[in-house]
Amino acid sequence: MHQRKIPSSGEMLPVVGCGTWRTFDVGPEPAARAPLAEVLATLFAAGGSVIDSSPMYGAAEGVVGDLLAAAGTRDKAFIATKVWTSGRDNGVTQMQRSMALLRTDRIDLMQIHNLVDWRTHLPTLGAWKAERRIRYLGITHYTESAHAELEAVLRAERWDFVQLNYALDDRAVEQRLLPLAAERGIAVIVNQPFGGGGLLRRLLPRKLPDWAAEIGCTSWAQLLLKFVLANPAVTCAIPGTSNPRHMADNARAGLGAYPDAAMLKRMVAEIGV
Repeated sequence: MHQRKIPSSGEMLPVVGCGTWRTFDVGPEPAARAPLAEVLATLFAAGGSVIDSSPMYGAAEGVVGDLLAAAGTRDKAFIATKVWTSGRDNGVTQMQRSMALLRTDRIDLMQIHNLVDWRTHLPTLGAWKAERRIRYLGITHYTESAHAELEAVLRAERWDFVQLNYALDDRAVEQRLLPLAAERGIAVIVNQPFGGGGLLRRLLPRKLPDWAAEIGCTSWAQLLLKFVLANPAVTCAIPGTSNPRHMADNARAGLGAYPDAAMLKRMVAEIGV
């Protein structure tokens, strides 16, 4: 799988990871967890590492922690989670709980979820980074309505990562946020690369265009991911899934060529409307 540089450190990160919203919010039953264990094994086998979660995602953090511990694969994972509460003390308590659920004494990336009380949490994240309790700090949102505020926050402070929404039918970040992230040396994680799932669902009944083969795509999911990854400002995309076959399919978008400018134009004209 291709890797891209985290600008603040030079560390290389695989370009396709796995989101856990909804998909990893399951109970303790072995039948519910077995496919998720296979999803993570498939991610690692393909050369991926990024697993993104949040306290907002129900049981997901605990499920990820349990599965990594059971498989002995914590060292293969780049764990990203979030703080999603107001107030310094509440934030510290929540992040400590996330570490316990994820069964790790260091989080690779701690993000302030959806800009919630970011001014309060940022000094804590900075201190935890200095203490090596987290490796990177970031901020997130998932809707275009928050982009103006997100831009102001990215300009106001130093961040290692930003996580934002970007898809073939959701391209607003191309105008200001992606260029700004590149300018300021901020790694970009893309959520909702399938348009929140809606775009992919609409495309699945359609025949994959013949020209998709020019960039090695054998599925709509790969084509949508390659559109996102064609932007050099993007570091990693994190489509969520609970299906090992889908994880393997997504991971293949991290191989081979990406669309050039002409193909990107064609994709927008024929699909991204």
